[in-house]
Amino acid sequence: MAEPQSPLGHVFVPGDHGNSAGGIGLVLTERSDVSIVQVTAWRGTIPAILTAIGNVTGLNVADKPGAGRSAGEKSAFGFAPGRYFVVSPSADLEDRLRRAIPLETGTIIDLTHGRTAIRVKGPWSEWVLSKLFAIDFSEHGFPVGFGRATLHHDIHANIQRIDAETFDLYVFRTFARSFWQTLGHAAAEVGYRVE
Repeated sequence: MAEPQSPLGHVFVPGDHGNSAGGIGLVLTERSDVSIVQVTAWRGTIPAILTAIGNVTGLNVADKPGAGRSAGEKSAFGFAPGRYFVVSPSADLEDRLRRAIPLETGTIIDLTHGRTAIRVKGPWSEWVLSKLFAIDFSEHGFPVGFGRATLHHDIHANIQRIDAETFDLYVFRTFARSFWQTLGHAAAEVGYRVE
């Protein structure tokens, strides 16, 4: 089976870009090695869904808006009432979640081929992302592990804070190339590296 092609195509250019004379403020990476699954809980089943997600991933997510966890390359976070993003390098993530979550408890949708995962890492990550989204990216307003669903103009994005300087963004594949270029323009001022 052929390796899936990146939706970034020719705009993915490794190396240093923008004003890098003063150093590199950001590192941008496409995370092509992960499975992305959305889990939606039926009414009254959120505790059971969160337990199942924890059993499959080892990540305990609290039942509160935006709450999430990450460990290594795995992460899970709520982005709307009863709706969760679950991400793992495991190719069988969807199957494992389907075995753990009965149909009467909720739904599972594999988004791996419909989303592009972009990692934004560096000391200027909060500042650059604040140029694109109307969100408080400070650690007080956006704690480690938490996630948000938001828009950049008409481009929907799910965002999770991984650590003090790292965010993972999930955008529709059809908008990935345009968003990547916009992200590069926003980061050019502080210098960025594509890896």
